Amino acid sequence: MRYDLVVFDNDGVLVDSESISNRLLAAYLTELGHPTSYEDSIRDYMGSAMHRIHDLVLERTGERLPADFDDVFHARVFAAFERELRPVGGVTDVLEKLAADGVPYCVASSGSHERIRVGHRTTGLDRWFEDARIFSAQDVGRGKPAPDLFLYAAERMRVAPKRCVVVEDSPLGCGRPWRPGWTCTGSPR
Repeated sequence: MRYDLVVFDNDGVLVDSESISNRLLAAYLTELGHPTSYEDSIRDYMGSAMHRIHDLVLERTGERLPADFDDVFHARVFAAFERELRPVGGVTDVLEKLAADGVPYCVASSGSHERIRVGHRTTGLDRWFEDARIFSAQDVGRGKPAPDLFLYAAERMRVAPKRCVVVEDSPLGCGRPWRPGWTCTGSPR
């Protein structure tokens, strides 16, 4: 089946950021007194919006994360991105093929617009994604695992959800059937 829109997740699909982010998240939560292993971070948070981290820590411990948690975490992540971030192998070939074939595509990420942009600038993927092709959990009321972000991207790109394919790498991104006919597939790795 040919789809009318390819919706890419960002972290782990376009940019190889999951190991960086989850390593830093586990370390930061542990530093704040919430012992978290790298494996815990991947299992509990990979692919989700930042509110999920706050919600789960509060639910599990009864304690709120510091008000500046997101800012401190993102500053650490962006600094690490500048040193370590690379595009996922083969993704530029996929983007070149989609563009050559005239297949519309976009990115829909739990990350902030700033995080997406930093990752794309650092890896050179920014040439493939102008603003009209970038959608963030910031654009909708609920981030992943809720389907709102993908549905919003489809609406903004003017494609019916059943005519879209989502390329995801995390269970939280693909874990729910959203609408009949909606297709979600694994990362192009």
